[in-house]
Order: sequence, then C-alpha cells, then structure tokens
Amino acid sequence: MPWLQLAFDVPRDQADDFEHYLELAGALSVTLGDAGDEPQLEPGPGETPLWSVVTLTALFESDPESAALVERLALDLTARLGERPRIHRIEDQVWERVWLDTFKPTRFGRRLWVCPHGQPPGDPEGVVVALDPGLAFGTGHHATTALCLEWLDGADLAGKTVLDFGCGSGILAIAALKLGAARAIAVDHDPQALTATHDNAQANGVLDRLEIFAPESFTDPSVDIVLANILAGPLIALAPRLSAMLVPGGDLVLSGVLTEQVESVSAAYVERVRLAAPRIRDDWALISGRR
Repeated sequence: MPWLQLAFDVPRDQADDFEHYLELAGALSVTLGDAGDEPQLEPGPGETPLWSVVTLTALFESDPESAALVERLALDLTARLGERPRIHRIEDQVWERVWLDTFKPTRFGRRLWVCPHGQPPGDPEGVVVALDPGLAFGTGHHATTALCLEWLDGADLAGKTVLDFGCGSGILAIAALKLGAARAIAVDHDPQALTATHDNAQANGVLDRLEIFAPESFTDPSVDIVLANILAGPLIALAPRLSAMLVPGGDLVLSGVLTEQVESVSAAYVERVRLAAPRIRDDWALISGRR
C-alpha cells in the first residue's frame, strides 16, 4: 500500500512544536533528521538530536481523505514557514525502514526502557515496554510522553490503579503495569488509539490488567493515579472531572502543556490538588500534584 510523505525543514528549537502538531493532525509517524551535513554526537537516553536545523518527515495514508488532509497541512505550513513542504508518494516498505533506522531502545529514568520488538535494552535488568511505531501517537520520543514515562519510573506504583486519559498508543498505561501497577484504565476518543492500545498491551503481556474505553462508554472510577498527556485546553476543561477521580492522596500527572501554559493549567487545579514544581523539557512542562 502506498503512503504520502510530507517533509519540511525547521529550526531545531521549533521542531518539538511542529512534531506535536503533525502527530495531533493524524500522522502515522513523524521522524526528525539532519537537514544538512552537521556532525552529531550520539544522543543520550531520552535526548533528541541537536542539529540547528532538522527535517521533519510525516507519513500519512494515501486515500483521498488523507490526501486532502495533507494538502490542508501543506497550505497551513506554507503560511507558517514561507515555503511549501515537500510531498511525495512512497511505498509502505520505505517508511517501515525509516522507523527501523531511527527508533532505537531508549531509557526513561533509572530502569524503564521503550524498545522496538526484537531489540534488547541497554540494561539487561531494565523494565521493557516493547513498542513499534504505529497508527497512534506515543513512542516516548516526544518530550511530553518522555516526561510522563520518567515520572512513572520514579513513582511507587505497587498495587495501584492508574488512569491513562488520552492513551494514544497505550504506552503510559502499559509502562505503569510493567512497573508494578495492579490495574490500568485507558481512555481515548480515537478508535485507532484504542486498537493500538489493545494490541500493544497484548504484545506486552498486560492485557489482562488493562481496561480500554472510548469516552462515551467510560464511567468515572476512583483511581490512585491520573495521567493525562493531552493539550492545555482540554486539561483545563477537564480539571473538575480528573481531580474528582483521584482517591485522597492520589497523584495527578498532566502533560502536553507548553511552558507558557503552565500558569493557566495550574490555576485550574490548584484548589483541588497540592501541586509540585513543574518539570520542564525543551518547551514542554509536566504538572503533577497530590489530592
């Protein structure tokens, strides 16, 4: 099956924002590469490339609806960048090769690793989430997901119930279960995300401890930890609901928040949850607190 590839060059300090934009728009995958010939040292665990200019490459299906989406994105990006993105039709094997070349085992925190299937972690004693890039957002390489994974790695999850609200690929729920949580609940409005979460949980041997819901079939439970890696607007709107699901002493973890949005998102929760200082990576923040 052929695919549509959309590619463009941006300054490195803007790459995370554009990457998130493409993922939320429905890209099947987004990769970063050197736009020129700059040398680069091997990045450390959880780090991203440090080229001054990078090429972002996004892949979409080639059906008429996706083609129309790519054209709308191209018009929007042209207005933002002053230059039209490059659009090519490619074969399925090409994008799979790109992912195999760029998606490597990555450590988050002290012991948690996210690895493509068949690739071992750098630490044989590590806790491994086996995950291949697919149709739903979330491999851990975006700063918002990385911040959540690092929080999970440092948390005491034994015996706890975790809600992953806006689960994408299911990576956060699966990581929580691998790290000792007793039970997890995954919620997403995207049917592809629900399918990806089911398949990824099954591949990681944790499906029996995971419940998966669309929002319309989801009845708010009482949980020990709420994870919501979405966007600032929905986080603000959902503040009463997400806070109410926490048991007394439960932990709230919010991501998908730009640094300039920390104040407005925090304001929606400060009377409901005792907030800690935000964790920052690039231009993104993780807000956490305890009820």
